[in-house]
Order: sequence, then C-alpha cells, then structure tokens
Amino acid sequence: MTSSAETRTAATVLAEAAATAGFAPSVHNTQPWRWRVSADTLELRAVPERKLLSIDPSGRLLTVSCGAALHHAVVALAALGHTAVVDRCPGEPHLLARITLGPPCEVTPAAMRRVQHLRTRRTDRRPTRDETVPAADLTALQRAVEEHDVHLHLLVDDQVYELAAAAGRAVEVEARDPFVAHELEFWKAKTLPASSLPETPVQSTVPNRDYGEHGTLPIGEGHDSFARYGVIFGHDEEPETWLRAGEALSDAWLLAAERGLGVLPLSGVVEVDVTRTALRMTLSELGYPYLVIRLGLPDLDHAGPPPTPRIPAAQLIDLP
Repeated sequence: MTSSAETRTAATVLAEAAATAGFAPSVHNTQPWRWRVSADTLELRAVPERKLLSIDPSGRLLTVSCGAALHHAVVALAALGHTAVVDRCPGEPHLLARITLGPPCEVTPAAMRRVQHLRTRRTDRRPTRDETVPAADLTALQRAVEEHDVHLHLLVDDQVYELAAAAGRAVEVEARDPFVAHELEFWKAKTLPASSLPETPVQSTVPNRDYGEHGTLPIGEGHDSFARYGVIFGHDEEPETWLRAGEALSDAWLLAAERGLGVLPLSGVVEVDVTRTALRMTLSELGYPYLVIRLGLPDLDHAGPPPTPRIPAAQLIDLP
C-alpha cells in the first residue's frame, strides 16, 4: 500500500496527526495539551490553565496525559504513511516534545487497526467479567511499556490488598480537602457525562474514585475478582520520564484494546503523597509510581460507555 502522505504537505499531515491525538486519555479528561504546527514540525505544549492545582501540583499527571497524546500522534502518523522523529523536552517553558516527519513508510493493516482502536478506546468503570486475563496478554503489555523506558509491575494478591488499603485512604484524604472536591466537581461537570458513570456502586477490591453520585451506565453483578492491577513506574521524577510513562500508557491501552481487554486508570492513589509513598513501598522502592491501571475482560452483557466529550481540534491546534 502506498503512503497517503506522498501527495500532501508535511504541515497538513502533522495537523491531522494532532487532531487525532485529541482522542488520548488524560487525567480527569482535562486534555491539557496544545499543538503548534509549522511547515515541517509539530510541537506539543502543556497548557497550565488545565493543570489540576490541588490534585496534581507537580504536574506529573498532566505530563503523563501529554505523553499519551504524543504517542497518539505518532500512531496517527504511521497510519498516514510516515515515521516520526520525536525530540522530548527540548527545554522551552511548557514545551514537552517536537515531532518531525521521518521517512515515508508503508501503511499497514496493523497501523490502521491501531488508529481505529485509538478512536474507540474508552475508560470502562464497570466491573470486569469473571474470566482470567490471559498471561500472554499481560506479558505483551509489560513488553509494550518497557519499550518506553518505564515499567509495568503486575501486583500479586497480597499487593492488591495493599493497593486497596492505599486507594481507600486516598479517597478519605481527598474527600476532606475542599479544594480537591471543587476541582473534581468542576471537571466532572465539564467533561464526564452521567452515561460514563455506573448506575449503581461497583463492587471491587480496590475502590474507584467516588464522584458523589451515580450515573446511568448499566453494569453487571461482577466484583472484579479476576481483574489484574498494574503500576506504571520509573526510576526518577523527571518530566521526560513522566512523558514516556504517558506514551507507555497509550501504547499499552491500544494493545489491550486490540486484545479485547478493558483498561481503567486509577490515579487517586498517586494523587496523595502518603498513599503514593505506600504504593512505592509496595514496589519495594524499585521506582516511583506514576499511575495504577486495572486490566480485565469487559462485561459483554451490557453496552459499554459512550465517548466522553473532547475539546474541538480547532481549540487545541495552532496552524501555520
């Protein structure tokens, strides 16, 4: 198959990739990125106005979110017939990465499938069904994360109970903070429709975030007993590593979608210093946890969540 980018300008191709990156997951769906397209480059910048000042004062989750958008753009370019050359954290304020087009490449069926999964990926808060996640899938996800110079640690049973205790503590700590409650309420009203929230409380070993109300999303009677929990972590607290963690999240999520797995990010436990420290102890201090993800086989008896609202591309992309 020939490259679809051969008859189009570089700026047009890069702008389309930036628009596709708008489907990326982000902390509380804040979509805290902005793209600048020039004749031959695409720059990714963080948007400070969408930073969660109480929940994410360091900007770690903001940067992870931008990393997911960066990887989405690279995936989009592959489906447009181009490799991408990525320069991470060039050094300007809020500038996280710069993409230039590499040599043209064949547009493969696999590349097209990845873009399709990118567009249909959802955050699924429903209980997983009572089936074991295949070991081969978990190994593949770990390898995908490792390719981005970060790691995915899959928790064993005792560690899941430690995670559950830490997550429960995080819920309590954040519930007592009026500034956190205000931020959560603001972004929930802005970006999280009721159709994305379960209609009844979800029975789970590891508590999910409490939004204070139920939604309209039908769920089954599962308990997440067969879910697996993983921690994406790295060896330092540098913004470039946070960015790579977001790229790894995107890569693993698209692979999970291809293999029929559901993914639920759990950021609450890393939003609170004391529970993040507890999670790091669970990792035997091997590194710094950036995000927890729940992996499982999704409920097939009920319709999944609909797409969440996205900021229009015109508000996220500066064209030449």
